[in-house]
Amino acid sequence: MDWQSQTLNYYDENAAAFIQGTAAADISSTRERFAKLLPPGARILDFGCGSGRDTKAFLELGFQVDATDGSAEICRQASSFTGINVQHMLFQDLDTVDTYDGIWACASILHLPKQDLIGVLHKICRALKTGGIFYTSFKYGTDEGVRGGRYFTDFTPETLHDLLQQFPELVPLETWITQDVRPGREEERWTNILARRA
Repeated sequence: MDWQSQTLNYYDENAAAFIQGTAAADISSTRERFAKLLPPGARILDFGCGSGRDTKAFLELGFQVDATDGSAEICRQASSFTGINVQHMLFQDLDTVDTYDGIWACASILHLPKQDLIGVLHKICRALKTGGIFYTSFKYGTDEGVRGGRYFTDFTPETLHDLLQQFPELVPLETWITQDVRPGREEERWTNILARRA
C-alpha cells in the first residue's frame, strides 16, 4: 500500500477517535493571528479540515469557508459538525486560481512527502488572491516517513524557511513554535508559519 492510501485509510478507520481527540483542542490564539490579517467576510479555504473545528470557528466569525479533506469518512462527520458540505478532495487536486483571501492548512499538508508538498504549495499560491494569507503547521523536527500508520514530513522554522525560498510569491510574515494542546501530548511541538501572497 502506498503512503497516501495508508494515510487516508488511517483516517477513514479512525475518524471518530481522531475527531474526538482534536475537535476540542484550543488553538484559538493561532486562528486569531490568521483571522486578524483578513478582510471582513473573507473567503477562506480550510485545506484538510479534519473535524471541522476551525471551519466552524471561522463561520462563526462571519467568514465564507470552503472546507476539504482527503478522507471520505472525515468529510461525512465534519459536514455534520459544521453544517456545510465538506468536499472530499486530495491536496493535489486543488485547481482554483485567485480565489481565496486566506488558506488555512492546520496540521494537514504535513502528510505530504516533500516533493508532493512542493507541487501543492505551487497550487496554494495560485489559489490565493494577491495579498492573500496562508497559514500552515508541521510537527517540529526533521524526519520524513510513515509513523503510526500515517505519512509525516516534519520541519523546523529554519528548514521551512529554506523550503519557502522556492516560492518568492509567498512572503513569510511570522514563524513560531507551539506546544501540542492535546492532553498528554504537551511534549510535542509544532512549527507554525503565516505568509502573504505577494
